[in-house]
Formats: sequence, C-alpha cells, structure tokens
Amino acid sequence: MSNAATPVLSVKNLEAWYGESHILHGIDFDVRQGEVVTLLGRNGAGKTSTLKSIMGIMTKRTGSVVFEGKEIIRLPSDKIARLGVAFCPEERGIFASLDVKENLLLPPIIRSGGMTLDQIFELFPNIKERLGSQGTKLSGGEQQMLAIARILRTGARFLMLDEPTEGLAPVIIQQIGRTIARLKSEGFTILLVEQNFRFASTVADRFYVVEHGNIIDAFANSELQANMEKLHTYLGV
Repeated sequence: MSNAATPVLSVKNLEAWYGESHILHGIDFDVRQGEVVTLLGRNGAGKTSTLKSIMGIMTKRTGSVVFEGKEIIRLPSDKIARLGVAFCPEERGIFASLDVKENLLLPPIIRSGGMTLDQIFELFPNIKERLGSQGTKLSGGEQQMLAIARILRTGARFLMLDEPTEGLAPVIIQQIGRTIARLKSEGFTILLVEQNFRFASTVADRFYVVEHGNIIDAFANSELQANMEKLHTYLGV
C-alpha cells in the first residue's frame, strides 16, 4: 500500500440526486496512489452513484471531489476524463455497430503512457483473436475485458470499475482478478465497486462499506478476519 501523504482522490461530504431523489448523503473517503480500494454494500446502497458522481455523470451533486490536488466537483465528465480518470460502467458500453477493434480504438488518447495494442493483447489474448467480431457478439467475459482494455489505451491511470465480475464464470473472474493485480503492479490506482466480496478480498488493499448513501465503516485487508461478522451483517451474506 502506498504511504503517500496526499491521496490521489479525496471525496468529502459528497451528496447527489437523481431528479428529486436524494441518493448520496455525505460520502467521505480517499484513495492513495497505487491502491485498490473497494466500495462494498448491498444493491441500492449508493456505490455506483458514488462512481458516477466522481465522474460528473450525476447532474446534481455537492461537496468536494479532489483529484490529484484539483477540485473537480463542478467539472463536466469529459474534462474529468481528460484529467486521467476512467470509468468502466457495469453495462460495459460496447457498441453493437462497431467491431472489436473499432470499439477498442474509440476513446481518444488523453495522456501519454497508455498501453499499446501489443500490451493490451498480452493482457487480454482473447481480444486479439476476436478483433473482427461485432462487439456485442463477444461473451460477457470478453466484453468486460474489452471494456477495461479500451480505457487502458487512453493513458488514464485512475480506473473506476463498476461490478467487473457481475454475471461472469469463475474462471473469467479469476482472470479479471489477475488483470487487476497486474495493473496495480504497474502503478495504476483502482476504485472498485463489487458485490462479490470474496473476489474483492483477493484484490483490494482497503474497503469502505456503503449503506443508504453513507460510508458506515472502513478497514484494511489485513483487518478482514476481525471484521467478518460485521461484514456478514452489512452485506447480508
């Protein structure tokens, strides 16, 4: 875990609304350089809304979101992306009208240092074999790999992954886990939303528990065993 004094992302008193519905009620957490941090919680707790608020996708939000020392709460999502923040949504966003290569090359390069196609193909050999296939003809696991690969080209170093293992077979979940570990070893910082606690426990440095739009608990991976009883209560598992 990084010991950097200043977090790469610092979220303070974040509130957000869908229309008239008040979804987030003062979220506070931070992510340090090179960490994998996971937001845990039941369905509807506010985990995905937190990612969308950081990314500027939620239209009404208040509070503070500081990324690399810069306040971004009032920035539109395209400007946030150009600062090096990448969001991989649960629905993956693969375009049916484009083949795999076109999907992969679609996002613009926003910073130097992004992965080359050869590096991406080393990480995800399945994608190289399917370059000419229609994007939505891939399996769920291959679509998830493509969605992650697409943002690795851009040069973004802060990745927000929303439920990357949802609906995937155990062997593919293991591959996603190896990918996250590899990205961490190469200096990427990852904020993960994950329902699959057992998966999250294999990749994350720290955990925040979200309930009713608030952070209600936090602990490091080394403290997992001591918190298992509470976790079962929080997550209903």
